[in-house]
Amino acid sequence: MPGDTRSVETVLSLVILATVVATFARRLRVPAPSLLVVAGVIAALLPGVPAVVVTPDVVSLVVLPPLLFAAGEELPWRDLRAVWRPVTALAVGLVGVSAAAVGTLAIALTPLPVGMAFVLGAVLASTDPVAVAALARRLSLPPRVQALVQAESLFNDATSLLLFRVALSVVITSGVVSWARSLTELATLAVGGVAVGAAIAGGAFLIRRCTEDPVLETVVALVTPYGAYVLAESIHASGVTAVVVAGVILGTQATRLTNARIRLQLSAVFQTVVFLLESVVFGLIGLQLPALLRGQAGTDTRWPLQALAIAATLMVVRVAWVFPLAAIRQRSEGSQKLSWRVPAVVSWAGTRGVVPLAAALSIPLTTGSRLATSSSLATGGAAALPDRDLVLLLTTAVIVITLVVQGFTLAPLVRGAGVALAPDDVAQEHTAARLALAHAGLSHLDHLSETQAAPDFMIETLRTSWRDRIERIREHRDDEPHRDASMYRRLRRDLLDVESAELDRLYHDGAITDATRRRIQRSLDLEHAGLGEGHEPP
Repeated sequence: MPGDTRSVETVLSLVILATVVATFARRLRVPAPSLLVVAGVIAALLPGVPAVVVTPDVVSLVVLPPLLFAAGEELPWRDLRAVWRPVTALAVGLVGVSAAAVGTLAIALTPLPVGMAFVLGAVLASTDPVAVAALARRLSLPPRVQALVQAESLFNDATSLLLFRVALSVVITSGVVSWARSLTELATLAVGGVAVGAAIAGGAFLIRRCTEDPVLETVVALVTPYGAYVLAESIHASGVTAVVVAGVILGTQATRLTNARIRLQLSAVFQTVVFLLESVVFGLIGLQLPALLRGQAGTDTRWPLQALAIAATLMVVRVAWVFPLAAIRQRSEGSQKLSWRVPAVVSWAGTRGVVPLAAALSIPLTTGSRLATSSSLATGGAAALPDRDLVLLLTTAVIVITLVVQGFTLAPLVRGAGVALAPDDVAQEHTAARLALAHAGLSHLDHLSETQAAPDFMIETLRTSWRDRIERIREHRDDEPHRDASMYRRLRRDLLDVESAELDRLYHDGAITDATRRRIQRSLDLEHAGLGEGHEPP
């Protein structure tokens, strides 16, 4: 019981720390995951802070599924189809090259035996979807560039997991490897993960289409990633791939799944869940590093240089792979002048994070262990697996290094390269789209008027409202002072505040029930939210 209490205290402390860090991160315009890792390391070094030991199930089963699902939902299918070739080259080729490079370097620089060196290489070979999505979310990258870096991080799991299992099998079985079995396992990982993800997405789609209860829909949406992960792992397929596929499929069907009110609720719930889980996991990564250091006390003290060398190798290998690949692609598209801007950003968006940590934690404690799944490895033999703690220490250290170095410098690189979308272009696209929607609405009103499908006074009222909307949108498009539109929104917010105050008065006077008050207050809140931010420029 005291241990459970201490665990709850740690999680609550991480949430509080994350809230404070996220507030400062926004003010300082730095990525919250990178700042959280630094804060976690600093917090762990303070006297009185308990040592934190992260278990595989906490990362793989509790944290990963919803974060991967949310990242998959954010990945647009149209952009994914446009970049599938470079994604394949990165998710397969670059992962293999990175694993080989890190394994070879580990043999030369660390006391790790050959087998464990390549286990380390396989663990760190793939970029992390959670970290990449968290960093890319705050950057105004072009759609295809963002889709490329996110899709690569989401779909390179099958390759890295296969390499991890093969390397670990070499260690456990003393070099006996069946390549036919390995190829079968690769097919099971990739194809099985895709099949399970598609099946779970189809089931979730049917269930959510049959209900309009916001609570039930929220529960189904939250359970979906866990169901995909557990089912895929139970048949030895890739749980990460299954969750990502389910997220991508359901993300393309968002408007068909449910109504606007439930979409607002689901968005709020998932944003909260993602914030809490990202906060806990990146804080845990920082907190765990000092604890691992204490466990390695008295052993090889060169690990910081080894971790720096491995992190630098991963960055160099990525640059050496991405730039030639980009040059070939630009030549094939008929470009006369090669550009360094996009390749530079893609090269630098290779942070490691939660998935490599989960893989390192899943390394068994003994050589008699049987490799069961990517998230759980049963222990059973008598001989201790050599240098497992060193692999975990180097993995965590490399994760921290990439999150800090690449995380803090990615945004300046994007700005310096001029890759980010200009705010004026984003605003113009937004304005053009809203105008197209408003004109479509007017055309529908004309159709209703011609067919006499609604009373004339009602159509004219809506037509006047839609014309006013078009005028307000055009004011923003022309980049003129928005005083009239801003005043209009402020006045509407004032009116809504007056109605809300009157609603409270009616409730306190006993004129209405609490259920009626809550129902009307939600309607007022939705209308208030539709007016945008509450602070307008003077």
